[in-house]
Amino acid sequence: MSGQEVSGHDASGPGAGASGTARAAHPEDLARRLLGRLGARGWTLGVAESLTGGGVTSVLVSVPGASAVLRGGVVAYATDLKSGLLGVDGGLLAARGAVDPDVASQMAAGVRRATGADVGLATTGVAGPDPQDGQAPGRVYVAVSAPGTDRVRRIDLTGTRPDIIAGATSGVLRLALSVIPELSSSVAQG
Repeated sequence: MSGQEVSGHDASGPGAGASGTARAAHPEDLARRLLGRLGARGWTLGVAESLTGGGVTSVLVSVPGASAVLRGGVVAYATDLKSGLLGVDGGLLAARGAVDPDVASQMAAGVRRATGADVGLATTGVAGPDPQDGQAPGRVYVAVSAPGTDRVRRIDLTGTRPDIIAGATSGVLRLALSVIPELSSSVAQG
C-alpha cells in the first residue's frame, strides 16, 4: 500500500513497558491531546476496533468536547465484519487472518470512508489467552489513515487480557499523535 509504514517490534514502544508488559500510558491524556490537535486543524476522526472492543472510542468520548472531532466508531470484532463494514479485502482476511498489518491499514482507511472522517484509527490483534490466526497473544497492529499517509505499527505486549487491550488502546493513540504533527493542516479531507 502506498505510503504505508510498518514499524517492527518495539517492546519499549507505545503501550509497553521496558519489559514488554502492557500498560495503559494514561489513555485519557493521550485522547485529550489527540482530540486537541485534530480540533485545532478542523479535522474529524473515525475509529475501527477489533481487539479493543470499543475501548478506544470510549476513552475518546470521555473527553469533554469530543463530539466536535469524533465522527464515530465501528467495533468489527468478528472477521467477516471487517470486510462487510470496513471494506477489508476478503481474500487478504482468508489468506492471512485478521491479525495482520495490511488488515489494520485497510480497517483504518475503511473507517475513514465509512464515517467521512479526515483521520481513521484501527486496532487488531490477539488479547489472549489463546493464539489466533497463528499469532501469539499480545501481537497487536495499530494503524492510522490520514490525508497523504497510512501508518501501521506492530506492538508485542505481555500481561493479562485487560493489560493487552489497554496497551493497544494507548498504542493507537500514541501512533496517531506521532503522525498528526507530520501532516499539513492545509491538506483537504481525502
